[in-house]
Amino acid sequence: MSRRSPFEPSFEQLPEALPIFPLSGVLLLPGGRLPLNIFEPRYLAMVFDALAGHRMIGMVQPMQPGGFAGDGLPTGDGRPPVHKIGCAGRIVSFSETEDGRLLLALAGVCRFETSRELEPAQGGYRRVSALFSPYRADFDHADELVELDRERLMAALAAFFRGRNLSTDWDAVKKAADSNLVTSLSMVLPFGPAEKQALLEAADTSARAKLLIALLEMSAFGPSSETPPQRAN
Repeated sequence: MSRRSPFEPSFEQLPEALPIFPLSGVLLLPGGRLPLNIFEPRYLAMVFDALAGHRMIGMVQPMQPGGFAGDGLPTGDGRPPVHKIGCAGRIVSFSETEDGRLLLALAGVCRFETSRELEPAQGGYRRVSALFSPYRADFDHADELVELDRERLMAALAAFFRGRNLSTDWDAVKKAADSNLVTSLSMVLPFGPAEKQALLEAADTSARAKLLIALLEMSAFGPSSETPPQRAN
């Protein structure tokens, strides 16, 4: 087992009541780092409360129009429904700006499934009852063995970048460990919300790697489609 940082919670310390930050097209995965720019009063309140407690925030995506109703969390009070599956992140750094914003870095800890939405916090942000048990394996992601066709991934990634006139540090890409590479690319590549959610819900990093390659190849070589990809199991 990899040695955990003394700042990281144990699995048993993960909170049942979790504040959520609904953000479309943004993906946080276990082991990843996500920068956030916080300026709305309710989300500033969420960060202050999190810093005073467990320092955890749940990143979720709002449901897209035309999505399957069973995939979303109904609220019944006018709040936009969000996907039931998200990823909890721990605030590992923050800084204040002179114009009243907070710049955060979230470290992805573990995915969660929402069982129900709780009453909003006093600061106005949303909270859910989070079930981490279905994703217990996420907690040991550093020890995960990943099956990755790296040659195929690199070819698809190069074609994807050429087609969109994007550039990257290829030396850093080539040196990255398989798990870190799949996590980073899944988070930063400009896929749509449906693709991001499918990558989040992939069973593990190996399944996510296969889906990532398929999405890259479909975008680079195949016709575009409005049909969301199948979830990888």
